[in-house]
Amino acid sequence: MLQIGDTAPDFTINDTNNSPVSLSSFKGEKNVLLLFFPFAFSSTCTEELCSTRDNLKIYESLDAQVFGISIDSFFTLKEYKASHNLNFPLLSDFNKDVSTAYNTLYEEFIGMKGVSKRSAFLINKEGVIKYTEILDNASEIPNFDAINEALQAL
Repeated sequence: MLQIGDTAPDFTINDTNNSPVSLSSFKGEKNVLLLFFPFAFSSTCTEELCSTRDNLKIYESLDAQVFGISIDSFFTLKEYKASHNLNFPLLSDFNKDVSTAYNTLYEEFIGMKGVSKRSAFLINKEGVIKYTEILDNASEIPNFDAINEALQAL
């Protein structure tokens, strides 16, 4: 389990344009908020990501780059992003490498293996985890008040 104070595992995965995005490219530049979610187009995921969309200015004002990450293909995520006017990048962890590195995979979720748990990781500009929350109940949403408090403390 990753904990506050650990170095965040680096990764490179593709966004909705099938362009690679690396966590390490933000080191020294921006804080990063990773929001893992089970599936595009599901109700709780949509609620969470639309709320993030509506509050993106808060994260930008605190020098944070937000990423949504799921095991969906970049094709699916592209449609999802467009259909909900999401204003931050969605990343496809189709091969589950990042979800595995962050220990955010269900063994089984509604009959499917290897689905990302709803999780939040706040990583500072030095690449150190400053907030972590992994939810076993997919109908719950991360504590955005606590995330914002941790972000303001950076």
